[in-house]
Amino acid sequence: MLAGIISLAVFAAAVLRGLTGFGFALAAVPAMSFVVSPARAVAIAILLQCLVGLRDLVTMRALIDRRALALMSAGALLGTPVGIVALTRLSPDAMRMVLSAIVVVGLLALLARVRLPAGRGPAIGAGLLSGIFSGLAAMPGPPAIAYFLGRAVPAANIRASLMVFFFLTSLMALPGLYLAGRLDTETGLLALTAFPALLAGTWAGGRAFLRLGEGGYRTAAIALLALTALATGLKGLAAFL
Repeated sequence: MLAGIISLAVFAAAVLRGLTGFGFALAAVPAMSFVVSPARAVAIAILLQCLVGLRDLVTMRALIDRRALALMSAGALLGTPVGIVALTRLSPDAMRMVLSAIVVVGLLALLARVRLPAGRGPAIGAGLLSGIFSGLAAMPGPPAIAYFLGRAVPAANIRASLMVFFFLTSLMALPGLYLAGRLDTETGLLALTAFPALLAGTWAGGRAFLRLGEGGYRTAAIALLALTALATGLKGLAAFL
């Protein structure tokens, strides 16, 4: 029963991932946190992104922005341990509030069409913030999305670069999660069980991306992220009332 619910949440989030190149953890972690602790949901999401990332790296290597990814990865390497420390210090309900806040940040970045100037500083800075978000909640998305959407490149290149970047940040988070005791047998089995759902959802989202083209995916992403932020925030807030 638990594995089925996790797989359903992963499939729905993977459709968003395949459609936009981002949003998997933003949708999957809050959804999974309804049936498992937020910390375990984070660990499952990171394991899944590591598993699928190897395939993305091979299939999308011609589309990725290698220079931007290198600079952002350097920043993320510094920020990830900070996020992991925060993950070990917060209660589950506080984590839900943090998750909701991060999703809202992502929404605001999309709605405001935040633009960051090209260059080494913004890339490293976006990577640093992404690393903090990744270690805390498996959600490196908002800063990375703001950076890539602010550059005049085709949607296909943005999508590919984001998917590979999230793979790299997930790899960086694994050692810290292991040292923090967040990786155990049950977590690994839940991730493996949900992996087919991740592949199926990513494929379905990719087909939708081809149909929608350059701009149509934005509306779908905003709608799902808004629902995720609302549901997760209300559950976390209820514990403090």
